[in-house]
Amino acid sequence: MDGSRQEMPPPTELSALGHREVAAAERPFKKTCHSSVPTSSTLCEPHVWPGLLESLLHQIIALLSSFQDLLAFSATCHSWRAALSSFPSVYTFNFPPLCLKLNTPNIRPLRVLLKDNLLSYCKWQLDDPSRRNISLRCSAPPDAPNRMRYLGSSYGYLIFSYHEKNCLFVDAYTGTKLKSPKLNFMGDRDIYYGILTAPLNSPNSHLILCSRSSIFYWQVGTNSWTKHVYGGEHILQIVLFKGEIFAMDVLGRLHTMQFAPELSIQEVAVLRREEMVTGPRSGPWLVACGEMLLMVDLSTDRDQLPRTFQVFRLEFSAETVECVKMERLENQALFVNLDGRDPTFSCTSPERWGGKSNWIYVAKPSGDSGEPWTAVELGQPVPSRIDRVPDFQVDNMWVVPSLIYDVNQ
Repeated sequence: MDGSRQEMPPPTELSALGHREVAAAERPFKKTCHSSVPTSSTLCEPHVWPGLLESLLHQIIALLSSFQDLLAFSATCHSWRAALSSFPSVYTFNFPPLCLKLNTPNIRPLRVLLKDNLLSYCKWQLDDPSRRNISLRCSAPPDAPNRMRYLGSSYGYLIFSYHEKNCLFVDAYTGTKLKSPKLNFMGDRDIYYGILTAPLNSPNSHLILCSRSSIFYWQVGTNSWTKHVYGGEHILQIVLFKGEIFAMDVLGRLHTMQFAPELSIQEVAVLRREEMVTGPRSGPWLVACGEMLLMVDLSTDRDQLPRTFQVFRLEFSAETVECVKMERLENQALFVNLDGRDPTFSCTSPERWGGKSNWIYVAKPSGDSGEPWTAVELGQPVPSRIDRVPDFQVDNMWVVPSLIYDVNQ
């Protein structure tokens, strides 16, 4: 059924669905009891579905090994969807993110599309590392503005600026869109990065925008922006970890950000090791990995071959942060994007879905053929094509659909 359209669970927020299509290379995905969840033949009888205890449903949810399993679970019946909504936040999903792969439009070269950010022509597909025979084809809403600037992705949404004073969220999974209030402080030519601090439907969600000289933030649901003058270095990445907001600047320095009583940014003293990367590099990337905050680094110095990833665990004390090198990731796999503005992810026990522990999965540049990602074992040589992408361009990236974040809201 390659190219056939298949219905997905309806989104619970926003408006105007974009185009979605499921392509299955081997067999269509069925939204009945999935084989990766332990079930019996009687469990699939309709009269049995609503009667299962919520505690048992939560145990089943903890065993799901792919996003497709989650969709199947959610589509079973109302009580199963309700069980997802009450799923305890102490649980974590142990399946990989999806890889958003840009599809080159026939009407324009991909390089021109990315340069001009013509979103109305933009199409992509979502590939699941745990279900490689299935992909979801998506496109932007038909009424989306043409010329836009890409600012990053966050909580399942692609974030763009347009018309100098507007921001647009596009759901990477459904294609739905949402606008923020107008930003009246300045035009969008100075803004290069945007990120949410929580899912859009969270009561405490903020959108942060970074420019060369200022940081703007908007509390979702309100009608106004707040401006904070910022004289520090270019911020490359913002990550949330244990309720705190951490930012990494272009010099690799770590900062914390707070909103109350007003936005403040404080540099964190970091004790660095001699073996850490110096000179040109693709990182660092910050990765929240369970109870650990990791820093992943990669040199881009062609004289330092072979290039390998380095991973450091940040150990926090009262006065400083120490970087402790990790020789192995144990039972973890990491997912990083070449664009530091896009989020990073981790996954526990990836063997459950066919992945590998101690490996780093990197979304490849959109011009590469084959799978949209490459995987490298920690300590092994890295392919030469892994490097950062230019600002304002959309490229292949790892995303977790907004549906996942809505579970605990």
